[in-house]
Amino acid sequence: MLRIGELTSEERAIYNTLKPERLPEHVAIIMDGNGRWAGHRSLKRFLGHQQGAKSVQLVTETASRIGLPWLTLYAFSLENNLRRPRAEVNFLMRLLKSYLESNVQRMMDNNVRIRYIGRVHELPREVQDKMQWAQETTTRNTGTTLTLALNYGARSELVDACRALAREMQQKQMTSERITEEDLHRHLYTAQMPDPDLLIRTSGEMRISNFLLWQIAYTEIFVTERLWPDFRGIHLLEAIAAFQQRERRYGGLSENVGEVEEDPEQIRIVAS
Repeated sequence: MLRIGELTSEERAIYNTLKPERLPEHVAIIMDGNGRWAGHRSLKRFLGHQQGAKSVQLVTETASRIGLPWLTLYAFSLENNLRRPRAEVNFLMRLLKSYLESNVQRMMDNNVRIRYIGRVHELPREVQDKMQWAQETTTRNTGTTLTLALNYGARSELVDACRALAREMQQKQMTSERITEEDLHRHLYTAQMPDPDLLIRTSGEMRISNFLLWQIAYTEIFVTERLWPDFRGIHLLEAIAAFQQRERRYGGLSENVGEVEEDPEQIRIVAS
């Protein structure tokens, strides 16, 4: 159920310019810039992460108010787990637990359901227990599905999918010639989700960072210089407004391209 009346006046002004029938079904966000946000203010990095967690809830609430079905946030990559200082990783795990404890009731109030993708079985047991608690608590909610990508890497997702498909092939005695894209898709972490229509990246970086490589084959990409801790619901709406100005062709021709008058079979190809 839409709750447009709960938007701020600034958010409502942007929402009123949107075409509700062309809202994206799934928005994914690469949340980047927590460390730089803190550095610009001469603060410790952990304060940037704390402010970033606040942005997660505020953006999620705006998504739920406009009836966005799917919101996926790149929260903690496999590379973060392997390459960040252990003290920072431990803090991020404690911050995740605290976020879930503090915000599950707000998720319930906003009809948000939470789920996760990634190698979450490698996270600390107490973190997994808190994640499971939050998922079970919100499982009956019917609004926005908030998916946190945790200990996630797209290449590892493809490896895991290939391993699962190989086991299935062995059990069913399938030959490799019978494999289809759908067979691999069924074994992705995101098998029960639509592919993202819109991918937002904060902090101005022009890279995908090993996020949803299979799923974003035809996704529209929106990059903003704004750092994640400063990102709010209004900025989500601005990105959706930009998305609606684009024409998605999926490899086809634009509707603005005129008909070809000549028969392509009769056109002579001239060697360059």
